Amino acid sequence: MNQRVEKLQSWMKENEVEVSFITSSENVFYLSGYFTNPHERLLALVVFQQEEPFLVCPSMEVHDAKRSGWENEIIGYSDIENPWEMIQRSIQKRINSVSKTAIEKEHMNVERYEQLSSIFPKAALISAEEKLRLLRMIKDEKELKIIEEACALADYAVEFGASEIKEGKTELDVLNAVEYALKQKGVTEMSFATMVLTGANAASPHGNPGLTKIKKGDLVLFDLGVVVDRYCSDITRTVAYGDINDKQKEIYDTVLKAQIAAIEASKPGVTAAEVDLTARRIIADSGYGEYFPHRLGHGLGISVHEYPSMTETNQLVIEEGMVYTIEPGIYVPEVAGVRIEDDIYITRDGAKVLTKFPKELQIIK
Repeated sequence: MNQRVEKLQSWMKENEVEVSFITSSENVFYLSGYFTNPHERLLALVVFQQEEPFLVCPSMEVHDAKRSGWENEIIGYSDIENPWEMIQRSIQKRINSVSKTAIEKEHMNVERYEQLSSIFPKAALISAEEKLRLLRMIKDEKELKIIEEACALADYAVEFGASEIKEGKTELDVLNAVEYALKQKGVTEMSFATMVLTGANAASPHGNPGLTKIKKGDLVLFDLGVVVDRYCSDITRTVAYGDINDKQKEIYDTVLKAQIAAIEASKPGVTAAEVDLTARRIIADSGYGEYFPHRLGHGLGISVHEYPSMTETNQLVIEEGMVYTIEPGIYVPEVAGVRIEDDIYITRDGAKVLTKFPKELQIIK
């Protein structure tokens, strides 16, 4: 049995949970080593306190699941079979009664909830999310190495993107060039939809790249991430195309100061709230508090947004082994939008910055 499943089993014993029914692709991958996007089909990992766990997937994926390293039972079902009948039989082979079942409440839909309830009509359902988030929050050396590789590719992407900036090119011109360059390096998946935003568009934190042309005096914002072996990176850099005005420079310098201070504040023993407020106070004291509308950052790993959420109200204590983003921003409509984001790993002594592309203002001539 792998250590991750054993940790879940220990939690189950402590909480008197007989069965954990895990259905999200990310958590199934974390516990089993097998990743798939099953679309509308059922994917599940069923874990017991002591009995052998089993994996449920479409029959056409059974071979892939075995190749991933999963050595326990696999239930494969065709498109004309009812997997729930097969699941019920496999559970009944292992245990006689169930009084408490753990599920991912945020992931399970109503139809599957009703199917599971029909199998365990008297069982209380509790959430497995919090435990799984805490397990995934602390990265081991293997995970860190993969994330570092993903970060190096993200650095390359920003560097390449900056080199593609030319008068008259559109946001989508640059975006397409970046993603094509990454494909030439073997990248098959981005962590999320790549953003290249210029001028006034950069003042929208979640803007949509389009046919806006880049012009001299614009700030150009890159926000992107690369997936390597199912682990994500996430970087944001804002560069200048030609000389920018004093207000744009002031905003940039304020964001950079806040971002560096938050990284320096990130160390074991402090809270997520303290880290967020370190950056937020600097931005507020500079007169831009209302223009920093989002949290400071988020955990990073198998999902691009993981636990913890780096907010001013989160009292979670930072621990060695965490990986999260630091990404303050200031967005003043029709003036400037600046965000600077790094991925960091928490060591015994503080933060190790995993994304390396320079943060000092880059002026593209």
